[in-house]
Amino acid sequence: MVEPATPETVAGESTKGEQTRQLIVDTAVRLFGEQGYDKTTMRAIAAAAGVSVGNAYYYFPSKGHLVQAFYTTVQDAHADACRQALQAPGTFVDRLRAAMLTGVDVMVPYHDFAGSFFKTAAEPGSPLSPFSADSAPARERSVRMFRSVVDGATTKIDPELRAELPELLWLAQMGVTLYWVHDTSPGQAKTRLLVERAVPLIDRLAGMSRFRVFKPVMREILSLYRLLR
Repeated sequence: MVEPATPETVAGESTKGEQTRQLIVDTAVRLFGEQGYDKTTMRAIAAAAGVSVGNAYYYFPSKGHLVQAFYTTVQDAHADACRQALQAPGTFVDRLRAAMLTGVDVMVPYHDFAGSFFKTAAEPGSPLSPFSADSAPARERSVRMFRSVVDGATTKIDPELRAELPELLWLAQMGVTLYWVHDTSPGQAKTRLLVERAVPLIDRLAGMSRFRVFKPVMREILSLYRLLR
């Protein structure tokens, strides 16, 4: 007679499954760094993780699914890294600086293979593109984090811009990431300089949005953004 599953056994199996899943993701990321994305096979990932090929495909039907899990892992780590800085309300410039700098910090371990990996992700129509439908869960996590930046900001910002700002900040983060991929300066110091100089400019533009003289231009920009989104 088969004993019915209890909450404890279900929870235990779920925990073990999550551990296996994360092990496969971590192993894949390591091999992407050592061998490059194109040369790394699912069979090699399974062998290095100590699981069967069938088990690897059970969790991830393709390498693309592994990459999407990696994106999500990075976004979750980013949200965790800046949670304390965003816990209390503060100025927009301080909250945005904290969010964007922690984003760079979280990506540090992946810089060595980011260049070769980006070639695949940058191809038009690639499911690995951060703009693709497949990348929606990770993208939404990042936008949600930037929404927290905006919602807790004490700086006065035009309501119409405030509503769109989280997605616009995500786009700005994508620009920083692209620069970071190609940044060969020690410790990607130039990327950090870019953030330090760009954040006050973004803050000024956001603050100026509430002045009547800038509203027509701002609305034209937002209208164009909505058309192209």
